[in-house]
Amino acid sequence: MLKLPTWTSIEQHAVSAKNFQLVKLFEDDPARAETFRLHCAGLHLDFSKNLISEETQKLFCALGEEANILDSAQAMVVGQLVNASEARAALHTLLRTPYGEQPAQLDSHALQVSNALKQVKSISDRLRSGDWRGHTGKEISDIVHIGIGGSYLGPSMVDEALTSEALSAETNSNINCHYVANVDGHHIHQMLAALNPDTTVIIVVSKSFTTMETMLNGKTAKKWLEDAMPLSALQHHLIAITSNVDAAQTYGALPENILPMWDWVGGRYSVWSAVGLPIAIRYGFDQFNQLLEGAREMDKHFLESDLSKNMPFALAWLGIWYQQFFSVTTQAVIPYDHGLRNFSEHLQQLDMESNGKRVTATGEQVAWDTAPVVWGGEGSNGQHAYHQLLHQGTRAVAVDFILPMQPRHPLTEHHDQLVASCLSQSQALMVGRSRQQMPLLEPELAAQKEMPGNRPSNTITIDKMSAHSLGALIALYEHKVFCQAMLWQINPFDQWGVELGKELGDNIFDAIKGDSATGEAIEFDSSTQLLLRHYLELRAKT
Repeated sequence: MLKLPTWTSIEQHAVSAKNFQLVKLFEDDPARAETFRLHCAGLHLDFSKNLISEETQKLFCALGEEANILDSAQAMVVGQLVNASEARAALHTLLRTPYGEQPAQLDSHALQVSNALKQVKSISDRLRSGDWRGHTGKEISDIVHIGIGGSYLGPSMVDEALTSEALSAETNSNINCHYVANVDGHHIHQMLAALNPDTTVIIVVSKSFTTMETMLNGKTAKKWLEDAMPLSALQHHLIAITSNVDAAQTYGALPENILPMWDWVGGRYSVWSAVGLPIAIRYGFDQFNQLLEGAREMDKHFLESDLSKNMPFALAWLGIWYQQFFSVTTQAVIPYDHGLRNFSEHLQQLDMESNGKRVTATGEQVAWDTAPVVWGGEGSNGQHAYHQLLHQGTRAVAVDFILPMQPRHPLTEHHDQLVASCLSQSQALMVGRSRQQMPLLEPELAAQKEMPGNRPSNTITIDKMSAHSLGALIALYEHKVFCQAMLWQINPFDQWGVELGKELGDNIFDAIKGDSATGEAIEFDSSTQLLLRHYLELRAKT
């Protein structure tokens, strides 16, 4: 990034931009809101409340051209090995490309995707219709989806987001979907205790079918089934999503109930694949397909739009602008929609696992900050919690507000208030409140009530939340992360930082399961050894 010619011009521009005042920028340009507004797939991005000018945008668009952003995106979608460290392609966009529209060189991959979608449709249709029965002949009432990382965060977030009274009874199934990821036994123990094994299907999701957390939860779930039925009946209650077919069959899943995962799709991009099976079960395959179509529309917008009109690229360069020149290292994503309350959690993995890197794709130390710390939660709850820091804290925070414009319920007054709450927050961040506006207050109190303002934010409005618009929203952030990675010259598709903790965790688990009663014989640092000894002593008493 810093080696590209335009970067020098951006650095020079930033010197004057630090003096920008948002209120004055709006006063000087009545058309500013229209100038900095983009839309796609029922989503509208208002980025006018940012410390930028048209010159800022022009410079970053020039930088994007120099970085060959769109060429890199094309390389990704046609299957080039963009994940160099693992010698893999990154073909999550293929998962939402209708069969027949794929690049010719991806025909075999596209056929695999098409066949997998047929499996998703077949299984979800059978479960929803009641044709799939448990071993006693009863209809299935509950699904337990076991995964971790993207195989958990993606489908659980989408499921929550689509829950709505507005969806018809024909769309909603009577099947309850439950999600387990945490290896903490409290979760799966309590969940299974409330379910009937005779009417429950377990879905185990692991590309390798060796993921520690997933397989331990899967083992516990299978034992729960075994305690309630003959071994020969397990086949009626098990589904696997994996690339390790042999291991899944050994686990007990029938071949026709094993769905594929591929090396060319990372976990954080897997919700578009068979990993999204619970969505099809809960809401129907047509709704799952709408999710794919919304993402596809955003894909086409990203690949075909000039950088000056490109929503993902706009979010990308704005993030870099603030990180590099305004010391803004955190990103708050605040959806004013109850269904999207865990959207920021999905983005945490998408952004920080992708771009939380300290070396370039060629192994050189980066000379700039990469991924921000992503956090957030639903509005308007946050207004009575962390918004205090947004308005008066010492650290600036980049904020994305997300607001559906039409409710999915009949309570119009509630939605009116929700809209007012969201729009007022972005306005308050911008205008602030000076001491001069509070002349009747004591100086000490006025100082405490003062808000500096001039704090930027984006507002993403959604015409109406639906599977289609949700797909577009998720894809918007996927492409944003990709653009930032290309500008930072890092590989967004590997996650080597996850590996060391896994290795050490295996070592410590082996030590716990070993013969040592106190942990003293285990060769770890003194702190780990002390903690292990304390654990083993208490464990021996239970």
